[in-house]
Amino acid sequence: MDISSDEAEDWFMESLNTYKDLHVFQLEHPTKVIEWTGDKCICVAGYTGARSEILELLLPLKLYAGENQGLCAERDFKVQHGGFSEEPVESLIHIPGTRCVVTTGSSSSALQIWDIGGDDSDVIKRTGVINLKSKSSKGSKIAPGLTDEPAVLHGSCISEVQLTEIATGRVLYTVAKESSDSVSGLQFVNACVFLICASNGTLLMGDTRDPSTCHYPLQDSKSGLHWSFGLRSDRSQSEPSCCTVARLSSSGHMLLSDLRDLQSPFCQTQLNVQHSTSKNDFLNVSWAPVLDRCLSVSGFDGTVHIYNTMDWSTEGQNPQPVFSHRGHEMSHEAKYSGSPPVVTTHSWHQSRPKTLLSAATDGSLHVWDWLDKITDR
Repeated sequence: MDISSDEAEDWFMESLNTYKDLHVFQLEHPTKVIEWTGDKCICVAGYTGARSEILELLLPLKLYAGENQGLCAERDFKVQHGGFSEEPVESLIHIPGTRCVVTTGSSSSALQIWDIGGDDSDVIKRTGVINLKSKSSKGSKIAPGLTDEPAVLHGSCISEVQLTEIATGRVLYTVAKESSDSVSGLQFVNACVFLICASNGTLLMGDTRDPSTCHYPLQDSKSGLHWSFGLRSDRSQSEPSCCTVARLSSSGHMLLSDLRDLQSPFCQTQLNVQHSTSKNDFLNVSWAPVLDRCLSVSGFDGTVHIYNTMDWSTEGQNPQPVFSHRGHEMSHEAKYSGSPPVVTTHSWHQSRPKTLLSAATDGSLHVWDWLDKITDR
């Protein structure tokens, strides 16, 4: 979609009334990852170059200036720490309570362990490697364990999913299921229970105390579609009734399931999004940590859509987003670079209800806080 200069100008004028905050930053290389390392810091990493930068960025201080924004001149992201990966970074996760991140790349099957530095150094250093037995596990998905000792759950296909202790490389758990289905995402529900979503939409629930897994394939075949998933859980309770799973397909089909009955979604709907013709690398659905039952969707084009699922009926069709961030496709780079950018990833702020970050294929990185016409009046 080509954006005219008039349309971009109209959007800019409109944005003055639709955003509480909107800060735009340009990375040298686009990132697929936005990972929180603190309340005001994120990690990003390039995925296009053979030698890719890993950066820890401090969010614009103007975001936190409150009523005194006029007195705060700092509108930009600031580089806090930086380093280089010898391969493009496909996945990156932060280990809670540490200054450690773990990455996977597209050219090797190893997990890379990094120290993102402290006050005494601005360098992000690689401190270890976990070599995996299978050479097919390039581009493994990873999730931080919730155990006392830092560990990661990882795997590129179902039968290779395992929990590995970071300090020793010791394998703590392996999924006992023969399946070559590729993993599109995995996440812990509590210290022991975890979910895996296969790229064909199948869900598996596992428990690190038991090698067997519960298997929940899609009831009606939606073959040829790629699926992504997001898990909403109340970490203070982590009970099945407090957890909701959203699955999003490359055609915009959305399924919502309760952890008590993963086989039968309690809600299905078709989102009015541009069907993805790419490799579905960027498909992303994410629950808001603070706003109840709100989720966000990106990866189809240059837009991030916010939905309130509270209004969705059992078989709803084309629900309308409560907000759509179009900043990436309206950027200067998008107008002059030929192909419009696609949002590569987005992430909710952990404590600010309507603040999100998003990145796109043109290297743009935005942090934005939208205005809800009703609640922010």
